[in-house]
Amino acid sequence: MSASQHEIEQFMQWAFPDHTLHIESVGPEQATLRHRVDTTHLRPGNTVSGPTQMALADAAIYVAIHATLGLTPLAVTSNLNINFLRRPAADRDLIATCRLLKVGRLLVVGEVLIQSDGDERLVAQITGTYVLPASTT
Repeated sequence: MSASQHEIEQFMQWAFPDHTLHIESVGPEQATLRHRVDTTHLRPGNTVSGPTQMALADAAIYVAIHATLGLTPLAVTSNLNINFLRRPAADRDLIATCRLLKVGRLLVVGEVLIQSDGDERLVAQITGTYVLPASTT
């Protein structure tokens, strides 16, 4: 039972009213999110901070889970591993593309690729694992 993009957007706005993410698209076992970069997301060296990139990746997996299993608010991150590959542009949005690699009874594993908008080179590659609440098993 998947959730639609509209349902996920409504849930995210309710659960995280201050979030700055935009859901570009969702589908079975996938999601694409945009993070509008502004000066609050930059670190010294005029680049997007690591915590900003990690939050985007974490949210992309969370949204992909909703798109696959239906709204699953109690799914929680149990592991997040990030490889910073190159410096993201300070003046471009970040685009995160997630695909779920495994959707099990208790765990979901996803991979997220982050790029600066308009540049096909990867700035980060992330793998993450979520634990599903007992009620979905």
